[in-house]
Amino acid sequence: MIPGISHTDTTAPLYLDFLAELEGQGFRGEISSDYANRVVQSTDNSIYQLLPQGVLYPAGIEDLMLIARLAAEQRFSGIRMSPRGGGTGTNGQSLTDGLIVDCSRHMNRILEINVEERWVRVEAGVVKDQLNAALKPYGLFFAPELSTSNRATIGGMINTDASGQGSCLYGKTRDHVLTLRSVLLDGTVWESVPLNEAEFEQIAARDDSVGELHRLVDDIYQRRRADIADRFPKLNRCLTGYDLAHIRDEQGRFNLNSVLCGAEGSLAFIAEARLNVLPIPSCSALVNIKYDSFEASLRDAKALMDWGPTSIETVDSRVLNLAMGDIVWDSVRDYFPHDAGEPEIRGINLVEYTADNEIELRARVDRLEAHLEAISGQPGQSFGYTVVYGSTEINKIWAMRKKAVGLLGNAEGDRRPLPFVEDTAVPPENLADFIMEFRTVLDQRGLQYGMFGHVDAGVLHVRPAIDMKDPAEEGLIREVTDEVVRLTRKYKGLLWGEHGKGIRSEYAPEFFGDLYPELQRIKGAFDPHNQLNPGKIATPLTSDAELFRIDGVATRGQHDRQIPVAVRDTFDSAMNCNGNGACFNYAANDAMCPSWKGTHERIHSPKGRASLVREWLRLMSGQGVDLNAASQRARASSFIGGLPQRVRNSLGKKRGEYDFSNEVHASMMGCLACKSCVGQCPIKVNVPDFRARFLEVYYSRYLRPAKDYLVGSLEYMMPVLARFPAPYNWAMRNRVMQRFFQQRVGMVDSPEISRQDLQRELRRRGIPLATPATVVKLSEAQRAKAVVIVQDAFTSYFETGLVLDVVDLLGRLGFHVLVAPFRPNGKPLHVHGFLGAFTRAAKSNAAMLKALADSGLPLIGIDPSMTLTYRQEYAYALPEAELPKVMLIQEWLGKQQEVLAQAGVGLPAGTFRLLPHCTEKTSAAPSIRDWQSVFAALGQKLEVLEVGCCGMSGTYGHESANYQTSRRIYELSWHEPVNDANHQGKLVSTGYSCRSQVKRFDEQRLPHPLQVLLAQLGCADDKG
Repeated sequence: MIPGISHTDTTAPLYLDFLAELEGQGFRGEISSDYANRVVQSTDNSIYQLLPQGVLYPAGIEDLMLIARLAAEQRFSGIRMSPRGGGTGTNGQSLTDGLIVDCSRHMNRILEINVEERWVRVEAGVVKDQLNAALKPYGLFFAPELSTSNRATIGGMINTDASGQGSCLYGKTRDHVLTLRSVLLDGTVWESVPLNEAEFEQIAARDDSVGELHRLVDDIYQRRRADIADRFPKLNRCLTGYDLAHIRDEQGRFNLNSVLCGAEGSLAFIAEARLNVLPIPSCSALVNIKYDSFEASLRDAKALMDWGPTSIETVDSRVLNLAMGDIVWDSVRDYFPHDAGEPEIRGINLVEYTADNEIELRARVDRLEAHLEAISGQPGQSFGYTVVYGSTEINKIWAMRKKAVGLLGNAEGDRRPLPFVEDTAVPPENLADFIMEFRTVLDQRGLQYGMFGHVDAGVLHVRPAIDMKDPAEEGLIREVTDEVVRLTRKYKGLLWGEHGKGIRSEYAPEFFGDLYPELQRIKGAFDPHNQLNPGKIATPLTSDAELFRIDGVATRGQHDRQIPVAVRDTFDSAMNCNGNGACFNYAANDAMCPSWKGTHERIHSPKGRASLVREWLRLMSGQGVDLNAASQRARASSFIGGLPQRVRNSLGKKRGEYDFSNEVHASMMGCLACKSCVGQCPIKVNVPDFRARFLEVYYSRYLRPAKDYLVGSLEYMMPVLARFPAPYNWAMRNRVMQRFFQQRVGMVDSPEISRQDLQRELRRRGIPLATPATVVKLSEAQRAKAVVIVQDAFTSYFETGLVLDVVDLLGRLGFHVLVAPFRPNGKPLHVHGFLGAFTRAAKSNAAMLKALADSGLPLIGIDPSMTLTYRQEYAYALPEAELPKVMLIQEWLGKQQEVLAQAGVGLPAGTFRLLPHCTEKTSAAPSIRDWQSVFAALGQKLEVLEVGCCGMSGTYGHESANYQTSRRIYELSWHEPVNDANHQGKLVSTGYSCRSQVKRFDEQRLPHPLQVLLAQLGCADDKG
């Protein structure tokens, strides 16, 4: 039995007083000082970890004003705060040991779209892709591009002055900011816009903090104009934060936004912004150029700029190879062919063109193509290319490029590519030489690395692989950074060209020289007590505060090394999370991550759960607990043995006795175990895996709820219950029993057992069970056409008609169908942490199926989630040699093209629309195209609708505690297409859970794809 964790790093009294005062004065948002929320907000995508004192989720600008006014009081002058958006910073920009002010939960409204004047007004928490989705119907978009655009907030983009691909044409975030509505530290709300001289003089004459700020900033610009021009580099990625060079714009207007943009929240809270938006280019093309060396791609990029592209992106072979191993590659593989006789691709340039008409676009691309053909194969030149037209296909390649950024963190071993010197910027003409010296710095230290970036802007992202858990390697952060700073100075560039300064602010005094005190004066005027994101960019001139140092802040590696290696290895699916935040994807029609989308609470995200488990492992290890041994003890112990103590611990939990394990448990219980994280997280964080491991030992200390035993035993009970389904079905329909199950057992809307007896119907059809005896008796002709259906509890007992339809369809196609004897798959056991029982079930089932597979017969499964268990959960529990190969039914059918084509002759054409199971879509992405190829071979058209998770996910949606969240998730992306009149009679769905959810909430019955194909074959028979 594991011990409790009763002591954690508690919130300091000053902060507790501040939070209590906030609540007392009517703060409308949420206030969180619990350890779980603090831990989740202690990391971003950087190497650092700073535990905040609490987290504030303001409901609107009034809450920000209240925070600022209260913090300005003398009694709270010691309060430190940092605003936070998507939390994707690579340099600890939003990390603090004070209070996190997270505007993303509530302040995420698009307030106004002015199509005629091409501007939009938004709150700080609006996500960049969310904004562009709202603008798309008007033919407009917000231009600055980011690899994290599906979770980066506008407030975060403003605070880091973000930019990315296409910046040479579109500039940085500040180039599109028209107005900022900010909350100053005394609670004043100020709308800053570019001011002509008369407007400036009027504001500067004010006798308040606003007037003082304008006078000070303009005085610095006027006095030091020559020094500023001399010190600030003339780069596309000019300096971010306190940008003295752009205090006056090209029209001579004073613009305070040049100071606020990129200030990383160290001067004010950004509440709203009015932004310039642009027309979406009418047409576009992307030229994908291949090279035999990364240096060749870098050096060629400068020449390619002469051909007038919109942007050029470069990717090295390491990043490209990681993309090739991910599901994202399935969507773009045709655009990167490797023809016979070609050298290995070691670098690519992605050259984008946009234009207002197709003729102009084609002419520009044709000129580049002629050049590429002329130089192809010459030393140091490209050796091949492809051209892609149209935004739909081009966006697939950009999505690959975006995801490749995160994939770098998924390298094998303990050394992981880290973003600590990754956004250097130098003049583009210096880039190739700069990178060659940069590579020498890394090569001399034996470091592996990946490179990609915006070569047109002179920015290349470099991520050296370092094991931060190793104290010896941790020192490389200082060593390499100092060398890179020297190189940027040599090549007239910047260390921080794109991602802000954050913890790297220690280099600011050296870079700014005698201008740095002017930055300190600005900081002091806005924030005299150094309360806003202290330690970043500048400190007040009159204080003795210091900037953060890159090796003076706690790192995740320092925390993680406190966990024994063997335990880290067991929980590696959590340990490897690098905080990239891909799980915060805002899009409702994306499967990642349903519990985050349904709650908007960061503890209910893969990143949040991984953070909590890492901290739980650290605290357990600090008590001397070997969690691997605890797992073995949990499996070996009897139910009765520890029962009295579990009862006492559970009663203590009810009384409110603190145990951090209970906070972790609350987070884990919100997980749907849909495994979208496994397929879509670049790092392959696997929440269902470490969730099951956590639950196994957690319930060695606390009592399990009754529903866990019910669900865990479901596969074992179903064969018995199915013999006499009437009593069970009566209980599921009876209102008294429904209330009992909902209130006492914790289950709701449980399905009824099918009235059809599968075994009887199989015998009636002459379908044998697949046993060694029946397989041996197969004739050669039968064996050649044989296929074995692997049963699962859900389709066999709740959708018996579907199994029989599949049997009938395969028989109609000429296959010799066998059905494997039913044995528990074990997935429900795994979901609820019964890992000992799961392993036993997996061993038994795998032995039977492996024997069948070894006979040479193909094994196929109907339900995606249950079938994929054989290649995912089983792979953790069993040796590779014991794993049976069980294909998704469409994976196998997709290989039977000749048979399908023959059967398709004379079939009436039909158009259908697929609602795929999220696990199938994310963990077996190519299988979705298999469905389309199966339908096409039979003369049918299958369109794939973009939907996220349905919210059911096995039994998650049937648990009473999850009902409301399950419904919210369903309504995010499923309710609308299911009820769209244009889809009626055309929808098909692959997942049992999904079909159950549709039936439950929209009272519609969706067929499985194979059921509509069987119906089409029946139609052909009727016509015949």
